[in-house]
Amino acid sequence: MNAIDPSAAILPARRIAEFAAGLQYQDIPPAVRERARIHILDALGVGLASNAYSFADRTMAGIRALGGEGECTVIGRPERLPLRDAALANGFLIHGLDFDDTHLASIIHATAACLPVALSLGESIGATGQELLAAYAAGMEVSIRIGLAVKGGFHHTGFHATGVVSHFSSAVTAGRLLGLTAEQILNAQGIASSTASGIQVFLEDGAWTKRFHPGWGAVAGITAARLAQNGFVGPKRPYEGKFGLFDSHLQSYADHADIGALHDGLGERWELAETAIKPYPVCHFIHGAADSAIGLRADIPDVDAIESIRILLPEPTMKIVAEPAADKLRPANDYAAKFSAQFVVAACLRLGRFGLAELQPEALADEATLALAARARCEVDPDSAFPTYFSGGVEVVLKDGRRLFRHERVNSGAGERRLDTAGASAKFMGAAGMVLDEAAARRACEAVLTIDGRPVRETMAVLAKPA
Repeated sequence: MNAIDPSAAILPARRIAEFAAGLQYQDIPPAVRERARIHILDALGVGLASNAYSFADRTMAGIRALGGEGECTVIGRPERLPLRDAALANGFLIHGLDFDDTHLASIIHATAACLPVALSLGESIGATGQELLAAYAAGMEVSIRIGLAVKGGFHHTGFHATGVVSHFSSAVTAGRLLGLTAEQILNAQGIASSTASGIQVFLEDGAWTKRFHPGWGAVAGITAARLAQNGFVGPKRPYEGKFGLFDSHLQSYADHADIGALHDGLGERWELAETAIKPYPVCHFIHGAADSAIGLRADIPDVDAIESIRILLPEPTMKIVAEPAADKLRPANDYAAKFSAQFVVAACLRLGRFGLAELQPEALADEATLALAARARCEVDPDSAFPTYFSGGVEVVLKDGRRLFRHERVNSGAGERRLDTAGASAKFMGAAGMVLDEAAARRACEAVLTIDGRPVRETMAVLAKPA
């Protein structure tokens, strides 16, 4: 990583600030706006579905205890909370099932890192739908570009990348909604550099903290923007400065960071449009292998005839979704199962699908699936297109000696296989239908797909559940 003389170059944080402060709805290409609506729809569907699980009620009880009642909507719930508590809750719900979108190259859940602020702050200040979409687009670009700059380094040093970047993208999203100047958005990023965190220790035991990270970033982003708005001064080189984000969080990987990725082509090349929507509610690293397993299912008349399973995964993902193997073979809970390539592939081979039902307690305890998982081993995929795509392959050896193999270079939901409006709407209706009746889910879907044509408060009212 090359040191930058602040007096000799445009600083990345300032370039980001100028971009966000000047961005207008009309500046966003129509095709990018369409993808933005699709991704907002996807995130809100997942957020609604999270309410069908016990973790949502328990978490909401804790959040309600923080500040009591307020004026802001919580997705799919009757409660109304103070601004920052509502953003915390909405961030938690959107990321609660790990079914939200991912920008593959930056390895972050981009929408979860900025939409909670856009929704809650937008509702609080009476923003228009166009103002929300512009702020969301600015936040998406920031979160994705930080991920691109670090080249997966956060994961290597134990940080949850989405948890880290959400502080910065939320600060920029909030700054854009509040109409801050470029100087103020610059300071907001600097303030966020002192709050950005989120460690990956949840991988050890399936703890709930990963769900919490984007919402906490939303709280920090709103805080940073309001402080900056009132003259609070933050560091001007929060990313590349000495002891800035790259130094502190990348550690030995700091020299590999690409500072230019933070701002090169900003406002001209829209990374938002390259974000992938998940077809499966599991870690995105497993999706290529899941595709391969489902593709093989039709050629396996009897899963009891499977002797062994070989799963091919991108090398940088092995420690997250394949190791330690003993823990992955019998996931302790639904969250651990989302990060087990062995369990997910076994379920795909047995059932020919993997949805939210496959993460229910009875599915996790299914001995037929667990017996298949015990026959699986994971290896590095020599033909992976990672990180452009989350490629994966599966080889099945049958007891009669036959070998069946399938490899997916482009995982479903990404690239030319990305979900269009119809596909995203179908996913939304299935997810929203877990907590809303069909008519209410349909109204919500239609409202979100026209989100830029109505006040934010109107959209949020449709997403709330009556008391």
